[in-house]
Order: sequence, then structure tokens, then C-alpha cells
Amino acid sequence: MAERLLETGVVAAFDDAAGLGRILGDDGDTVDFHCVSISDGSRHIAEGTPVTFARRLGPTGQLEAVRISPRPA
Repeated sequence: MAERLLETGVVAAFDDAAGLGRILGDDGDTVDFHCVSISDGSRHIAEGTPVTFARRLGPTGQLEAVRISPRPA
């Protein structure tokens, strides 16, 4: 499955130790992500950060967020 167009949302949760997080999309859906999907390579993003992202089918067969970039509030 190809990536969808960029969407907007906010980081709802992020666990630094695990490198896992969740984005609440502006459409009301939540989507999980791994820190390697943060575009700037930082592997950290604060909860509450407004972001743009795309969704793709991950290795577990679930949609995941990729190409995650902070956006102005």
C-alpha cells in the first residue's frame, strides 16, 4: 500500500525509552509511529507537538505514521 497524502495532527503520546508514539489526527483517528519515522532524524518529539505525517501499511499489517514533521502551531 502506498503512502497517503500528508495529514495533520498532534503528538498524543511518546515514550522515549521505547521510541514509540501515537498521533491524534485532525480527523479524530489515532495512528502509532516509531521514532525512526521522525523526518529530522532526532528520534524524539514532544507530546503536544503539532505535526504533518503520512500513513502507510507497516510490517505488522497496521497503518503507521511516517514522514513526521513538526509544523507551526
